[in-house]
Amino acid sequence: MPGVPDKIQTWQMVQPWSKDKETGKVTEGKLEKTEIPVPKLQTGEVLVEVAGCGVCHTDLGYFFDGVPTVSKPPLTLGHEISGVVVAGDEKWIGKEVIIPAVMPCRQCHLCEIGRGNRCLAQKMPGNSLGIYGGNSSHIPVPSIDLCEVKDRGDFELAQLAVVADAVTTPYQAAKRADLQKGDNVIVIGATGGVGVHMVQTAKALGAKTVIGIARNPEKLKRALEFGADFVISSVDKEPRDIQKEFRGLCKENGIEAGYGWKIFEVSGTKAGQDLALTLLSFTGKLIVVGFGMAKNEYSISRLMAFDAEIIGTWGCLPEYYPIVLDMVLSGKIQLKPFVEMRPMSTISAVYDEVHKAGSPAKRIVLTPDF
Repeated sequence: MPGVPDKIQTWQMVQPWSKDKETGKVTEGKLEKTEIPVPKLQTGEVLVEVAGCGVCHTDLGYFFDGVPTVSKPPLTLGHEISGVVVAGDEKWIGKEVIIPAVMPCRQCHLCEIGRGNRCLAQKMPGNSLGIYGGNSSHIPVPSIDLCEVKDRGDFELAQLAVVADAVTTPYQAAKRADLQKGDNVIVIGATGGVGVHMVQTAKALGAKTVIGIARNPEKLKRALEFGADFVISSVDKEPRDIQKEFRGLCKENGIEAGYGWKIFEVSGTKAGQDLALTLLSFTGKLIVVGFGMAKNEYSISRLMAFDAEIIGTWGCLPEYYPIVLDMVLSGKIQLKPFVEMRPMSTISAVYDEVHKAGSPAKRIVLTPDF
C-alpha cells in the first residue's frame, strides 16, 4: 500500500540518566536512532505518518529526572503528535489527525463515568506504547480516539502537534476547575509551554480576571498580550511577599482578593506549588497541572477552614480535542507565537537545550527527517 513503510524509523531512549544512590556515579542517558517493525494493525487501528512531535517536559522527566514510565527502555518518547493516516481503518486513510496524548480503554468504570482521561488502562505514546512513540516516522494507534484536522488554513500540520498536550491539558484543567464566565484566575508558571495556553484558555472561556505569575520578566510582558490582565514576577520573592503583592494589586484594581480564586499551578516546581498553597484561600480551588518530584508541607485542615479544594488533573478526554482545535483554528487561542520547529535529527541537542532552559520561549516541535 502506498505510504506504508517496510520499517518504522525512530529515536529511542535506550537508557535514561541515572545516579547511583550509594556511589553518586552518574550514568548518561542515551537516545539512539534505529528501526522497528511495522506491527500488524488490529481492527480499529491505524498507522499514522508523523508530521510533528512536540517536546514536553514530561519527556524530559522520563529521560533526565528518573520519572517512572509504564514501559521500560528501549522506549520511544513523544506524545504530542500530528500526522496523516496511511493504513488501517479505511475511513481514516488520507486524513490529517492529532493523536490524543492519552487514549482511554472506553470499557472501564472510569470511562463510563466520564473520567476516561485518567483511565487506568489508557494508552499513552512515549510511555505505555513502548517502542511506539512520537519521535518516529510512523506510529500505530486506535482510530476511535483520533481528532481529524479539517480546514487548517495557514497552519502547518506539524505545528498542531502541540494541541495534543500543551493546549488540551489546560482545557481539561479548566473543566476540572469548573471554570465559569466571570471567575477570577491565577496561573502560576504562566510563561511555560503549558502555562501560556492555560492563560489563554482561561480568558477564552470567560474568566473575568487572569493573573499570571512566573519568573521571566520579558515573557511576563508577552503574557499581557495573550490573555493575562495582570502579571507578577516571582523572582527573588518568598510566597508571602507575592501574596502581599497579589492582595495589593487586587485592592488597587477593585478586585476581591479574599475568596473564590481558581489557581492553576502549571510550573510543577516546589516553589510554584508552595506559592499556590499560600495563595489558596476561602472557597478557592487549586488545580495541580504541572508535575514535579518535590514534596510540599501543608496543613490540610486549612482546606476545612477555607472550604477550599485541591484538585489534580491529567491529560484530556479525546472528546474535547475538536473543541480545543476549533479554538486554535479560530484564533481564540494563539499557537504560532509559541511554537518552533526543528528537525528530529537534532533531538539530543534539543532535549539538552530545553532541559537546561527550564522554560524555553517556544515549544519545540520535532519534524521527522530520517
